[in-house]
Amino acid sequence: MDAMDKDRDIPAHGARPLWTEEPARRRRLPDPVRAAAVRAVIIIAVTLVQTMVALLCTLAGSWSAFPTVLATVASTVVATWGVLDVWVTRQVWRQRYGVVSRPSSTAREMRRQRRRAGEAEPVTSRPAAERGPARGAAA
Repeated sequence: MDAMDKDRDIPAHGARPLWTEEPARRRRLPDPVRAAAVRAVIIIAVTLVQTMVALLCTLAGSWSAFPTVLATVASTVVATWGVLDVWVTRQVWRQRYGVVSRPSSTAREMRRQRRRAGEAEPVTSRPAAERGPARGAAA
């Protein structure tokens, strides 16, 4: 019996999969927000590299220290824009697609009962004076 025959006594039906799928802890970001976040991370990484180069050039007394410091300042402005872009894109996405409006189950059940009873849903319209002040109107 050689080393290869040692595993033959393990039953094949008891084989387990290599991994098991688990549900994600957080939902995936929407595509526009993910794209903005990836852009921001890349810009921030480049800015950090430029900052290190500027620091090392300054410490070495190199002639390229001044241009790299200027480029780092410009990159910092661009990185700030990138982070704000992520924030604005996320807020816009939430405002457009984030809220799913559904009638409550109570309202739905009341409509079903009215339909079953054969009565139409009443349409009531009151004069503006009876309705009260408009939303946002100064009191």
